[in-house]
Amino acid sequence: MTFMADTNHDQLATRLGNQGGVVMLMGSHDTGKTTLARAILSAGVDAGKSCAYVDADVGESTVGPPTCTGLKWINAQEDLDNLAAADELRFVGATNPSRLVLQMVIATAALVDVARRSADLVVIDTTGTISGVVGETLKYHKVELTRPDAVVAIQRGSEMEPIIGMLRRFFSAEVVSTSVHPEIVPPSPDERNASRVDHFSTALQPPLESWRVRPTVFAPTLPAGLNLSRLQDVLVGVQDSEGRCLGLGLLTLEDGALKVLTNVGAGMTGLRLGSVRVDPTTFANSPVNLREVMFGLET
Repeated sequence: MTFMADTNHDQLATRLGNQGGVVMLMGSHDTGKTTLARAILSAGVDAGKSCAYVDADVGESTVGPPTCTGLKWINAQEDLDNLAAADELRFVGATNPSRLVLQMVIATAALVDVARRSADLVVIDTTGTISGVVGETLKYHKVELTRPDAVVAIQRGSEMEPIIGMLRRFFSAEVVSTSVHPEIVPPSPDERNASRVDHFSTALQPPLESWRVRPTVFAPTLPAGLNLSRLQDVLVGVQDSEGRCLGLGLLTLEDGALKVLTNVGAGMTGLRLGSVRVDPTTFANSPVNLREVMFGLET
């Protein structure tokens, strides 16, 4: 493993874009991971490489809606201006991966596997969860399953050093440590929340169709005797038979029947329960404890 310090983001982006392979970006919230990802992909396109962007930042999504990892093929500079429309999705079901590390890691690895089969350069953006056992566990297993050629750790001060040290011990990827670009301006909490609301609004925009669903179409399967009113406005991932997420839906109870409201019903073969409740009018969103919803249990 090589450990490097590099504070010139332009030179770093050009080098990584030219060398290709799989590049994973790590850093806390608002450290400029997405900005650097765009720069690396732009350099890759200029170098004539086929590129892919895997956005695994489920809380502050750039590709696709929140709660999902998204894949975007980048074949021209113009593609970088339209990142929101995902070419493929995997559903995680939360905007904070702290309780869904397994789902987060698998969803990211699945899209990286798709991307690396067709792209010369794959750039992976990750969540801002970097501290404590959850942060280190999440990053460890993401690196373990995606096998990046290079990892860029963007940090304020030395906040990434525990993860950097862990990666140096256990993996052979090149590790590049860089500071936050001075021009990065963090959004306010209100701006961040407004952005998430806007993304949910886009993902759940009309026309929405109402589909009646049975307990057996869910993963996990709904337990017998469940009070279905507990599922009102719970977010679901609409799945096809290949494990892909087609988009999002909201559960609703109408005349005692459980239904899903979605604009991606064609091809739907099942639903994955999320850990988020979304108001269908305002798109305000809040976390839910699925164990409590389904079994009345606190965790």
